[in-house]
Amino acid sequence: MPSSRPGHPHPRHPRPRRRRARTAVATLLLLSAVAYTAWVLEVVLSTGLDPVQAYISELAAEDQPLGGLFRATDLAAGLCVLAAAVAALITGQAKRPGTPGRRWALVGWSALALFGAATAADSRLPLSCAPTSDEMCAARETAGLVPATHTAHAVSSSLAVLGALTGMVALTTAARRHGWWPPVGRFGPWLLGAELLATAWSLAAIAAFQTGRGTWALGAGQRLQVLLVALWLGVLALGVARSNARPGTSGRSGTSGRSGTSGRSGTSDDPDETPRRAGPPLDRRPSQDRRPI
Repeated sequence: MPSSRPGHPHPRHPRPRRRRARTAVATLLLLSAVAYTAWVLEVVLSTGLDPVQAYISELAAEDQPLGGLFRATDLAAGLCVLAAAVAALITGQAKRPGTPGRRWALVGWSALALFGAATAADSRLPLSCAPTSDEMCAARETAGLVPATHTAHAVSSSLAVLGALTGMVALTTAARRHGWWPPVGRFGPWLLGAELLATAWSLAAIAAFQTGRGTWALGAGQRLQVLLVALWLGVLALGVARSNARPGTSGRSGTSGRSGTSGRSGTSDDPDETPRRAGPPLDRRPSQDRRPI
């Protein structure tokens, strides 16, 4: 049974309120990752669009038979990410002055909030038609004869990509530098690198399509881009969920065999925990009174 005498610090279990908050954040992140990959339903559902060539946003276009379904999943994904980021900002390490990596956390969660809000806005600003598969739609878009939602959708989509990339960079950096969320520290850099390549591919393909040089497998690039973001959100959800375990038991490589300690001195995979110093050593001198209690 843990001692409560001076010099014997209490085990650092997460406070119940923080534990519930982390569980909520992890759950919301996982739900957002699932909703953000709803486009895989086109494998079993007939959408009439070429997944290699079509914008992923065309699945939610107003003239598409399943547009309502994909707009709903986009809205759910965006709201879940937004709620998770706001909860993390309110209850997590981003609000604790002096916490190592606080700035990275503040930037990262704020960027994810932007990503969630922009994704939700995307679902309310759908394309009116599918320009990659409808020549008349493409001609109207080039002539500027489509509704203003096309331009608004392009802006909200750009903000969503910016928020996702910034969040991935900031929170992956926090995980690597400070030992938080070990799954993010382990897999985040690989997912981030692949995401940057997929984003470059998508931007180049969009530019080629808008200048009449083909689609350059635009749909495949965008679907890979979205899939990588969803995978990273899932990894972040796992890292946040694991931080509910006793701090220091699942840190980076080099973990000590002693329970409650990690290989890096003073480092815990729980970003909300403030390291506590042990009290002064106990006086080990023999006592003159050895009567049994």
